[in-house]
Amino acid sequence: MKLSSAALAAAALPAAQAWGGFGHITVAYLASSLVSPPTATYFQTLLRNSSTDYLAGVATWADSLRYSKYYRFTSTFHFIDAKDNPPHSCSVDLARDCKATGCVVSALANYTTRLLDPTLPPSERAVAAKFVIHFVGDIHQPLHAEDVARGGNGIQVRFDGVQLNLHHVWDSSIAEKLVGGGVRRQPYAQARAWADGLVREIQGGRWNESSRGWLGGVDVGDPEGTALGWARESNALVCSHVLPEGPEAIVGQELGRTEYYDKAAPVVELAIAKAGYRLAAWLDMIVARIQSQDAGMGDL
Repeated sequence: MKLSSAALAAAALPAAQAWGGFGHITVAYLASSLVSPPTATYFQTLLRNSSTDYLAGVATWADSLRYSKYYRFTSTFHFIDAKDNPPHSCSVDLARDCKATGCVVSALANYTTRLLDPTLPPSERAVAAKFVIHFVGDIHQPLHAEDVARGGNGIQVRFDGVQLNLHHVWDSSIAEKLVGGGVRRQPYAQARAWADGLVREIQGGRWNESSRGWLGGVDVGDPEGTALGWARESNALVCSHVLPEGPEAIVGQELGRTEYYDKAAPVVELAIAKAGYRLAAWLDMIVARIQSQDAGMGDL
């Protein structure tokens, strides 16, 4: 298959994606295990993929194209730069923090609205679906709701002896160590296994009770308000777990073999679980509303 110059250019650039591919794919597999049968059928049809990989297969699509010519405008859609002061104060203010070119809160709201728009052709709604699947994952990564040092990209640390930036540690390193390391470049089998374990914890394990509260304030009729609530929840973790002693104190520190990792790993695991659970509920709500719209049109 011959790739376009835009696709080649995108492939050559370093990825800057929340949760890395492994986390995004895990979120997608978790969601696909929890959605209702009508939701699965709807998105398998829309995305033209009848396999169980129909969500996982597009989970990193938005990152793969963000540097290309035609999708460069989406580069600011993956995060919101909270201009707060961790660890002394953490907050997200949409008017203050969302760039004029957009942010993850406004983007998730916009593409949810487009996905619900019956006047758009299926091809455009499929694009909207891919963005929604990805941005729900993005918004649950704490450093995608923080401005300090470009969301931690400018803070150099060490993780198990390897020099990395803090953003990468929260994107990938903690999650990969949590599942035992050795995550491959195509981590679909490992992501599915992790997602299956998280589903068991949600349905009958340690999150069986608490998961019922994860959908508080979630309203597909108010996608911006819902996304803002998720961003604020993620941002609060910057004060409590990402930068508990401030950005200066963490520079150059070893994070993988210390108490920092021990405290951060459960937070990452819970964030991935919440993202997948909420994505499933969000897609269910979207399909229920679409079916309601279709039924209403049928009565005319």
